Amino acid sequence: MILDGKCPSGPLAEKWDKYQREMRLISPANKRKYKIIVVGTGLAGASAVATLGELGYNIEAFCFQDSPRRGHSIAAQGGINAAKNYPNDGDSIYRLFYDTIKGGDFRSREANVYRLATVSNNIMDQCVAQGVPFARDYAGYLENRSFGGGLVSRTFYARGQTGQQLLLGAYGALSRQVNAGTVRLHPRSEMLDLVVVNGSAKGIIVRDLITGKIESYAGDAVCLCTGGYSNVFCLSTNAMGSNVTATYRAYKKGAFFANPCFTQIHPTCIPVSGEHQSKLTLMSESLRNDGRVWVPKNKGDNRQPNEISEDERDYFLERKYPSYGNLTPRDIASRAAKEVCDDGFGVGPGGYGVYLDFADAINRLGEQKMREMYGNLFEMYEKITGENAYKKPMRIYPAPHYTMGGLWVDYNLQSSIPGLFVLGEANFSDHGANRLGASALMQGLADGYFIIPCTIAGYLAGTEPGKINTGHSEFKKSAEDVSSLTKKFLSINGGKTVSEFHRKLGKIMWDNVGMSRSEESLKKALKLIPELRAEFMENVRVPGSGAELNQELEKAGRTADFLEFAELMAYDALHRNESCGGHFRVEHQMPDGEAKRDDENFSYAAAWEFKGIGKEPELHKEPLAFEDIEPEIRSYK
Repeated sequence: MILDGKCPSGPLAEKWDKYQREMRLISPANKRKYKIIVVGTGLAGASAVATLGELGYNIEAFCFQDSPRRGHSIAAQGGINAAKNYPNDGDSIYRLFYDTIKGGDFRSREANVYRLATVSNNIMDQCVAQGVPFARDYAGYLENRSFGGGLVSRTFYARGQTGQQLLLGAYGALSRQVNAGTVRLHPRSEMLDLVVVNGSAKGIIVRDLITGKIESYAGDAVCLCTGGYSNVFCLSTNAMGSNVTATYRAYKKGAFFANPCFTQIHPTCIPVSGEHQSKLTLMSESLRNDGRVWVPKNKGDNRQPNEISEDERDYFLERKYPSYGNLTPRDIASRAAKEVCDDGFGVGPGGYGVYLDFADAINRLGEQKMREMYGNLFEMYEKITGENAYKKPMRIYPAPHYTMGGLWVDYNLQSSIPGLFVLGEANFSDHGANRLGASALMQGLADGYFIIPCTIAGYLAGTEPGKINTGHSEFKKSAEDVSSLTKKFLSINGGKTVSEFHRKLGKIMWDNVGMSRSEESLKKALKLIPELRAEFMENVRVPGSGAELNQELEKAGRTADFLEFAELMAYDALHRNESCGGHFRVEHQMPDGEAKRDDENFSYAAAWEFKGIGKEPELHKEPLAFEDIEPEIRSYK
């Protein structure tokens, strides 16, 4: 099947305005007749809930955390992009659009990315009006800094806590709607199935994580805002609760999953310290504004970093990419770090680390200025490693971080299932094969505050409100399926914990479907994953019952989904016989080791349709048409 992105016709810069002029509207009185279910209350979900509630819709909002304030968006540190051009350094909407398209290695939908760049300025106005405490210069103007993949300073920030501050702003707006009665919030509730009636999304099945009760909720449309799936690698920068369950179970109900192999490895993370570690910690990309990345020129040099002279250091990013230096995009910086470590120049335990050195910046700006910009990040690093990064370089190494793949959506953010909309990291639409730093917060808030309020109206205007309720047979069937699976996990009573299986899966994925991939490694993964999944269903041990708070049961369901989803990732990576962005196939690289795209054969979004557990999914394609820019060799040298 050839998929239609439903992009408006006309010049690129006018598409979104044209869409808004021509979209169907619903009167304020009629909005009150519709119910919208929103799953996930991070930045994309909280902003969508707040805005849709403000418009008058009835909203049922769900999160598995005890509060929307604990959504994983709070972990975003460095900033949010917008094309305000306050520094007067040549930025523009078009330049942000171009940098994002190029950063994604020309594997994203042009019209969506231009819309994102256009809306970026509205996001800043919205968040400043909410009182988000962005950094300001001496005169009181909003401050900017640079992020990877750009030659301008367009990133607005709140120290190293930007995601947290933005989420507090969205949470305040959400709470106002809870108080107004337009939003009903359901914390500690996990979506375990999507209910599809006559081909359209009409509700969800959730489990109350406190009581274990399985409950059904009906609505006129469903919005999934449940984030990414980096925890398929087990060790990642994501919160331990982050999972693929909501999107994967929607995929099993008919939603196409696009480009699942497009995963991002972040170059600046605290290295792994042991095999039983539960997660990894991000050190913001913003640190590469002032930190210089280097390794010793001599293999096995175990001296303290301050004992290694300048002429004995290899600032390898500055050497290889002189135009962008330490601010090359994440996929390129990560591969470069892995390369020097694989060649024996790495530092720290096992040689899995490179230095991020702030000595030059401290000499130039002073320690106090560094504390103002990055203080909480330095404190976090010292608490974890016991080392003072003001006195000694940080040790960093790449780690799984963000996922560009997600459920396929059209220009309306609607999936292949009518009535199912997907926002933020949970969809595939804006970042192609690699996301630029500080663009995740931008996309989540663009989708929630500005895009979904327009696009969902067009769908609802053609839908009769309240036609389906939880008494429908499809709700009963879905609830029974969820209960049966819960009972299955509890009845296995095997000899291994859920965490043991998750760690094994993570190792398979990191070794074979990680930063570099090959036909051999991917076929190996496709052999090992089903074997591990079969063992899981025969030998996992889940203590306790389903009628209580049971975190092992929660983990079992999420890990079971990862064990199925991992196979889809490997299929997609094996099928995409090229290198682009974060998807690096060792068979396809340029003479200098950079990624080698194949535009003739792979310039499309690969959207997969579920055909059964253990069966090869069916591929559907959305051709990527570039009307305004010509795909080129992606170079940051």
